[in-house]
Amino acid sequence: MTSIGGAASTGMVDWNLAVATATRLVRPGPDVSRDEAREIVAELRRHAKASEAHVRGFTRMGTEDTHDTPVLVVDRPGWVRANVAGFREVLKPLLDKMQERRGSGPGGAVLGAVGGKVTGVELGMLLSFLSSRVLGQYETFAPATRELPAGENGGGRLLLVAPNIVHVERELDVEPHDFRLWVCLHEETHRTQFSAVPWLRDHLEGEIQSFLAETEVDPMTVLERIREAAQSLAGGRPEGEEDEGRSLVEIVQTPAQREILARLTAVMSLLEGHADFVMDGVGPDVVASVGEIREKFQQRRARGASRLDLALRKLLGLDAKLKQYRDGERFVRAVVGQVGMDGFNRVWTSPNTLPTKTEIAKPADWVARVHRKTES
Repeated sequence: MTSIGGAASTGMVDWNLAVATATRLVRPGPDVSRDEAREIVAELRRHAKASEAHVRGFTRMGTEDTHDTPVLVVDRPGWVRANVAGFREVLKPLLDKMQERRGSGPGGAVLGAVGGKVTGVELGMLLSFLSSRVLGQYETFAPATRELPAGENGGGRLLLVAPNIVHVERELDVEPHDFRLWVCLHEETHRTQFSAVPWLRDHLEGEIQSFLAETEVDPMTVLERIREAAQSLAGGRPEGEEDEGRSLVEIVQTPAQREILARLTAVMSLLEGHADFVMDGVGPDVVASVGEIREKFQQRRARGASRLDLALRKLLGLDAKLKQYRDGERFVRAVVGQVGMDGFNRVWTSPNTLPTKTEIAKPADWVARVHRKTES
């Protein structure tokens, strides 16, 4: 098995074990013949290329050359490997700090090796669950590997998960060629966002690293937080405490992390809502059955696949992501309706013109703040 970025089996997370676990547990994709699979891959690549012009024309976002952001059509194990590489890159400062803290205690090396394997298995189980649900993904912080190239200058890469796209188009009973182009329009919007807004990647990375820097590195403190989170989720919270219906991820945060998360949530709502707005805006001109696709896809998003799926979505905070799509799309639609596309595009001027979490819910407040400031 290829190592993820070198000595992947050492440290706080056994990354190779995470890949092996996820690959072993991942569900098989839909049945397609070898020839059909080749045709699907070729079509997705064509649609991704065609989407560039559609998205740029609709958004009026001038972009730099996107050749630094390759489009990769992958299967479920390929998506797992890409995300493990991304996690390893983003989490490295935090894990190095935790490794240093643990290594200084008695038996730290042994505890680290055992803990790394446990964490690797847990991460693999999580990724196996998610790997059958993601249709596409723009990887902002993706390091290049031999199997998965990425932009040489931090351009990231665009992933299209072919078996999941085929699975959903069959489940929804929609026109396959239209659905594949529709998905590509959404993902291409993300690539356009980052290629047209050079500061966006560094801004997001800074917020994420600030969030991670606030993470408790004392193992006992982390365990206590997880224990409290488990009690809350199981209904065993201390008497007198109200259950706010938060996810596991939210419960283990510090107050400082919640402030950072509010800013990150606003940015992610903007990015996801903008992508939904663009693919629906472009859709009628290039996707004949966009109305049917949108209606069926929204119903699928809302209901989830099963009771277990709904429970896991809540536990992992995936419901918050679904809310980001809805709130963000409403924000973009309202702002474009009030000040036009060029007026909306002022959102990309600097971190100071990004909407706050409150402004996502109240688009008029963002318009008043940004347009009054720039026009005064």
